[in-house]
Formats: sequence, C-alpha cells, structure tokens
Amino acid sequence: MDEALRQARKAVAKGEVPVGAVLVVGDRIVAKAHNQVEELKDATAHAEMLVVTTAAGEVGDWRLNEATVYVTKEPCPMCAGAMSLSRVKRVVYGAADPKMGAAGGALNLLQFEGMNHRCEVRGGIRAEECRELLRDFFQKQRAESGAGGK
Repeated sequence: MDEALRQARKAVAKGEVPVGAVLVVGDRIVAKAHNQVEELKDATAHAEMLVVTTAAGEVGDWRLNEATVYVTKEPCPMCAGAMSLSRVKRVVYGAADPKMGAAGGALNLLQFEGMNHRCEVRGGIRAEECRELLRDFFQKQRAESGAGGK
C-alpha cells in the first residue's frame, strides 16, 4: 500500500483525483499507476484500469490469476469489472466508497455470484491515510471553485 499511496500523491500533484494502484504478482510489482483521467482526457484512465492493462502486457496474458491489486480507494464498477474479467486473485483497498464502491460499498461486483470469477477482497488498509488524501483534494477543489471548502 506504500507504493499505491505514493502513486496517489503523484495524482494530486497533477490535479488528478488521488487514487493510486499497484499490481503485484508474488513479491514483484508488475505495474503501478495513478489516476490520469484529466491528463489523458479519458474517463477510463483510472489507476486500476491502467495497472491491469500494463500488467497484462508485462506478463503476456490477460489472465492475472495470481495478481493482487492494492488501491487507495474502493474500486468503482468499471474497475471492479475489469479486475474480475482479468481474473485478478485479490483486491486490497484503503478508503471505502459507499456511493460508488463496487467491492461492498454500494455493491459488490468483485464477488458477484453471477460472475464466473470472484476476487478475494480486503478493505480498510491504511484507510485513514487514503481517506485524508481524498478529503483534502476535494476540499481544495471546492475552495478553488468557490463552492465552499469547509
């Protein structure tokens, strides 16, 4: 999670929503990324999507059966779907997202019975640090836009 947090801080420096992700196989980091939606002008450029795509290229297979994804915020439905379809073994996340989270927050797509693959899920890892990054980022955004940053 240390590296995922480093990636999230890189996102902040670029004006991106502070989400960082790392994909690990065994004890080796295969891919790491942060949100790049604004930079790439691509709504799908979430950290999780980027690590899944990069890792598939690195390992030479779309099946990531032995992979663990560490991510600072509970994955959204798009990212959870991509990780499930890629057969990611385990997803470990920091801050929960009760509005859009798809690992048990709003729904649990990562363990949905109708899917042919279910990921192991563990949430709340370094949750306060992850939550703080998000909270500070959005408070600053609101203050800069004049929407009140209290």
